[in-house]
Amino acid sequence: MDDRPVFDAAKFKTTTRAQWQAAAEAWHRWGPFLGEWLGAATEQMLDLAHIKAGSRVLDIAAGAGEQSLAAALRVGPTGHVLATDIAPALLDYALADARAAGLSNIETRELDGEALGDLPAASFDAVISRVGLIYFPDQQRALAGIRRALKPGGRFGAVVYSTPDKNAFFSIPVGIIRRRAKLPPPLPGQPGPFSLGGDGVLAAAYAQAGLKAIEVRKVDSPVRLPSAAECVRFERESFGALHQMMSTLSDAERDETWNEIESELRKFETASGFVGPCEMLVGVGQA
Repeated sequence: MDDRPVFDAAKFKTTTRAQWQAAAEAWHRWGPFLGEWLGAATEQMLDLAHIKAGSRVLDIAAGAGEQSLAAALRVGPTGHVLATDIAPALLDYALADARAAGLSNIETRELDGEALGDLPAASFDAVISRVGLIYFPDQQRALAGIRRALKPGGRFGAVVYSTPDKNAFFSIPVGIIRRRAKLPPPLPGQPGPFSLGGDGVLAAAYAQAGLKAIEVRKVDSPVRLPSAAECVRFERESFGALHQMMSTLSDAERDETWNEIESELRKFETASGFVGPCEMLVGVGQA
């Protein structure tokens, strides 16, 4: 009999929704920085997904919608973007920003990226997901729904982190927290930031879902901020998953943990500020 603990996908999803509801204001406030940091990867995703004037686009795990607005600007008044997320507080910011920018071609909807059955089949020219697919407990279920939503020949584009060694700005905090909180290694099948980053993993996931013409590109995406302290502030305010990992620590232990993280991240400070190593993968596949 196998007594090893089993990953609880339903609990994970409930906790994730609560985290993003709580972090929505901070994530939106950091939106301009997110646009700069992930701008190159986002443009690659939109290019490879062939998003152009008149396109109908579905954004999965859209968050506060910075990339949704970028897509809306591309598709223009004859196109349409549906931005979806499990956290409605994030979508409220996305819609408010769209209206403030004079964009009437964006609609938002609270929707689980693994449960797209309510969307009409073959109704989108492109589907995108920026740093979202990695956190889905059942990535194949999500990809099956995405493929169903795409028109024949339509494209799915995603941005994900590559491997921990290429993303020290994030993997160092994760490692320190895991050690201090005495957390076991991730369970098999458990989602997380680096779940699709290994060599060939993203392409294999696409192929398993039946997508074709698969292409994966690496995009250097350094995290540029004034200091390591500012990077810690960004992660502390916006990365709910890190707080979840520290849930068993006392307030004092959490402060000590953040102090250690900042100390370790200082090695990435340069004469021109903090430059945290980060590499994204942009993957595209065709229905």
